[in-house]
Amino acid sequence: MAGVSKRAITSLPWIAGGPRSGSISSQRAMSLVPLFACVRILADSIASLPVQTYRKNGASREMLTFVPSLLFQPAARDNLFEWLHKLVVSLGLRGNAYGLITQRDAFGFPTSIEWLNPDDVWVDELRPTMPVFYWQGHEVARELIVHIPWVVLPGKVVGLSPISHFARTIGVGLSATEYGLSWFDNGGTPPSVLKNSAKTVTPDDSAEISDRLSARIRSRKPLVLGSDWDFTALQVNPEESQFIETMRLNASQIAAIYGVPPEMVGGDSGGSMTYANVEQNAINFANFTLRPWLSRIETKLSALMPGREFVKFNVDAMIRVDLMTRYQAHSIALTGGWRNRDEVRALEDLPPLPDGQGQVYLPVAMLGGPSNSPASVPEDPNPSE
Repeated sequence: MAGVSKRAITSLPWIAGGPRSGSISSQRAMSLVPLFACVRILADSIASLPVQTYRKNGASREMLTFVPSLLFQPAARDNLFEWLHKLVVSLGLRGNAYGLITQRDAFGFPTSIEWLNPDDVWVDELRPTMPVFYWQGHEVARELIVHIPWVVLPGKVVGLSPISHFARTIGVGLSATEYGLSWFDNGGTPPSVLKNSAKTVTPDDSAEISDRLSARIRSRKPLVLGSDWDFTALQVNPEESQFIETMRLNASQIAAIYGVPPEMVGGDSGGSMTYANVEQNAINFANFTLRPWLSRIETKLSALMPGREFVKFNVDAMIRVDLMTRYQAHSIALTGGWRNRDEVRALEDLPPLPDGQGQVYLPVAMLGGPSNSPASVPEDPNPSE
């Protein structure tokens, strides 16, 4: 072993941590518009949804009126929206979200979690059931880490990174963007041709004529040509240069990775969107795009709640219908007796009725008329029975 360098491994392996040499970094990948749009749409949509806390009570559930500490102030500098936004951005870019528990309540449940940069975290997956987490080269106790992966292969702990896994697809979009910028900035072809058929122009004369012509064009002054000059401006059709088609195809591929409708990020949807199906598109987006992300986050957050408490996102708040449809839905709920009037008023941001009049779960026909007082219970016609 003489002459061989020896180094002690006290934390991370030498090759661990951060992006590989020559790979696409998160910052560079985010400069691609379709990828940025996908991550932004997912993060904005999920972070803006109301989060409701429930408590299991046998076969039923009860909505809690108070907000748990973890959802009220989840981090030192972040409110709930910013906290959830960082969580989804980390999942979308690196396929993993790593949270460090910084505070707990008297019962040991987390009240503050700081999301870490995934590039600073390395996981020893030698034993998948007992992984070892390292942050910035130091081992962190497993009970202090909240790990939410995106797509995980069997026998693994760390989720696949979409930027690393689809580096070629993202690289095509970045290369096309850079090529298009170079094309339109520098010109793939000369911007114009000035031709003289009467005499031979020397290189020096050609350069002087070109400079004078460029100066005239920049100054927006009239251009006077001799009898034998032929001026032709050249134009490049963007369709012929295939920039638009290349970028549209790349946007559709990136949208497919994240499950986002292609038309939302500049891709080709394969059909037309009309006013009649806007609401249906919102429902499809909630069901097929957001639901897997929401279920993943709800499951992890619910595991951090005490006892029988769990959390759920209110997806209905995202689907905005017209006034008539909304009122018809309220009427059906009241008539069927599975919502009371205070619950309907709360959905419309109205205060509850006085004296508890709106808390009765009865069909409207059984509510005591204009006075809004609850109907009395009819007498039993056969009391002896």
